Amino acid sequence: MRAALDELVAARLRAGAAVPAFTCYGADTALAVVAAAEDLDLPVILLVAPATAAAPTGPKLIRTLRSVADAAAVPVCVQLDHAKDEAVIRSAIAAGADSVLADGSHLAPSDNATFVRHVRSFATGVVVEAELGSVPGAEDRAVELSADDAGKTDPGEVESFLGSSGAQLLACGVGNVHGRYQGKPALDWSLLAKIRHHAGNVPLVLHGASGLPAADLRAAGAAGVGKVNINTELRTAMLAAIEENVAGFRAAGEDMLSLAGTVAATATGVARDLLTTLAGGNPV
Repeated sequence: MRAALDELVAARLRAGAAVPAFTCYGADTALAVVAAAEDLDLPVILLVAPATAAAPTGPKLIRTLRSVADAAAVPVCVQLDHAKDEAVIRSAIAAGADSVLADGSHLAPSDNATFVRHVRSFATGVVVEAELGSVPGAEDRAVELSADDAGKTDPGEVESFLGSSGAQLLACGVGNVHGRYQGKPALDWSLLAKIRHHAGNVPLVLHGASGLPAADLRAAGAAGVGKVNINTELRTAMLAAIEENVAGFRAAGEDMLSLAGTVAATATGVARDLLTTLAGGNPV
């Protein structure tokens, strides 16, 4: 069922929980993630990477995810992730995305705010997330980074940035990275608390959650993080399932149906575990 992302996240935060957002490169992943959410009666977000959205088939995929979301028995949002190109943003919205991360994090804070405000001016009825303080790494590839590589958000810039940009959610850098963590991840909880203080009622977003300890994910909601983005963990598990099973199903007569079912079951299992962890023991 359709849900407004900001309202959904705010409701989960009141329960001390966060909503996971899973990157979907195809409808099979989306269906597997939604199956897990329906089993647990929990909301979920389907993410579309900017490179996927910009491809010739991108709008068709977004329309497909919109259909999957609307037919779900639980609240499901469709979000365009890390979008820097206005044309891609407009196309994704026209195809059915109900939220977009207008990513100006590579710009100076004032220019970032101007970009986000511009997106808000034409994204009628669409929830706009912003990022302040760059979260390093690659969204679509498993680049390995250490906590020392992580960009940080300056809490002193948060209040003015939100006032200028009109962002409805704020992704921040507190030691998190996209891809894989080299060594033990080390989130800066004191910095997160300062960012939360300056953000007021605007929910925070944590990108690069794959590989974070379960205890960190369980603590996210209580720390003001209402949305958590996941890509690497889900993608790695699905690729491993293909590698481990493709030879057997090829030998069994090129059984694509069984291979697809195995990969989908793997994705559902990963999504189920992360949905449960981020619920913090507080289901809807």
